[in-house]
Amino acid sequence: MSKRLEDLIRTNREEFDDLEPSADLWARIEKHLPPQFNEVKKREAKTFTLGFVLRVAAAIVVVMSVLFVLYIRDTKKGGVDLAAINPVYAKQQVHYASLIETKRLQVKSIAKSEPELYQQFNSQIAEMDSTYKELNNELLTSPNQELVLKQMIRNLQIQTQVLSQQLKVISQYNEMKNDQNNDSKSI
Repeated sequence: MSKRLEDLIRTNREEFDDLEPSADLWARIEKHLPPQFNEVKKREAKTFTLGFVLRVAAAIVVVMSVLFVLYIRDTKKGGVDLAAINPVYAKQQVHYASLIETKRLQVKSIAKSEPELYQQFNSQIAEMDSTYKELNNELLTSPNQELVLKQMIRNLQIQTQVLSQQLKVISQYNEMKNDQNNDSKSI
C-alpha cells in the first residue's frame, strides 16, 4: 500500500506543489482562537516598538562604552614602557625573562617523575616571582622607576641563578639514579 502511495505522490508531484494556502487563512484561524491568544499577540506586538529598540540599543552602547573604558584603563596599568625608563635595563629584562622561561620548562620536565622535588623547586621560584610582580606593580607608581626596574632585573638574575642550581641538582639526581640502575643491573 505504501508503494502505491509513493507512486501517486511522484506522478502528481507538480499538482501538489502548486497548491498554496489562501492569504486570509491565518485571519480565519485567529477568529476561532480563544481570546487569551489574541491578548498575547497584542502584547508581543507592543514589545518591539521603535522606542523599545532604541532603549535596548542605548543600553548596549552604554555597556560597551564602560567595558571599553575599563579595558583601556587596564592596559595602561600594565603598560609601562621599560625602554623609556632605561633601554639597557629593558633589554636585560627581556633577556632574563626569556632565560627564566626556558629554564622553567627544563625544570618542569621532572614534574611527572619526581612531583615532590618539582613542587619544592616550583615553590621557591613562585616566591621570587611574587616579589617580581610586587616590584612590577610598584613600578607604576614609583617616583624612581629606574631604581625599581634595577631591582626587578636583580630579581630576575637571582631567579636565573636559582633555576640553574635546580637544573644542576636535577642533573646530579639523574646521574645518581642511572648509576644505581647500572649497579643493580651488573649484580
